Amino acid sequence: MSVPQLPLTLRYPPDQRLDTFVHAPAGAVEQLRALATSPVAPLDNVPLDNVPLDNVYLAGPSGVGKTHLLLGTCAAAESGGLRAAYLPLVAAAGRLRDALEALEGNDLIALDGLEAIAGNRDDEVALFDTHNRARAAGIRLVYSARDIPDAIGLGLPDLRSRLGQCSRITLAPLDDEGRREVLRQRAQRRGLVLEEPALDWLLKRVGRDLGGLTTLLDRLDRASLAAQRRITVPFLRQTLGS
Repeated sequence: MSVPQLPLTLRYPPDQRLDTFVHAPAGAVEQLRALATSPVAPLDNVPLDNVPLDNVYLAGPSGVGKTHLLLGTCAAAESGGLRAAYLPLVAAAGRLRDALEALEGNDLIALDGLEAIAGNRDDEVALFDTHNRARAAGIRLVYSARDIPDAIGLGLPDLRSRLGQCSRITLAPLDDEGRREVLRQRAQRRGLVLEEPALDWLLKRVGRDLGGLTTLLDRLDRASLAAQRRITVPFLRQTLGS
């Protein structure tokens, strides 16, 4: 059954684009943008062990922005006229072959959270088969996981080998200045003004998980509009609690 395509702005929120990622490792955004936009020819006659390292593997703990970069890469691909698909593997664990077959026809596939299927042999074999077919057909792949392929519990040696051939980008948690910049930029895109005292108050109470920042700012945006009040420290205390 075909799935209707949502507008780009609904599938990939403005907060989660490549050019909105704060403090990426050197060259990471450029590498992902190249993956999403550069022509890739099918590699039917090239041995899989000798193909170029054009697929990308993002590694890092929870909350460092892996999903942001995957969605941003998909958005960049679709902005260039390609078809892209994003799949959180936790939602497909135990039935991965069917989920991957449903993604056929895309030019780029982003697979988020490889650890979710680690140890399930059927899922691992399905991913190995898809990886090989995609590489031969010139389909771009970008993966994410909490650690390197050898450290997330994958039982299939050939799959670990294929994933080890991907170009790797390692992400680390943001420091306080990086978190401040994320809050400031995301607030500005919503038309919110966060003055320094309000930023300081939030930074002391908000966790380091970047995924929670969007939800928090959406809540503050709605509360500010409803109350017709600026976002000040007293307003934050009232809205979020002390």
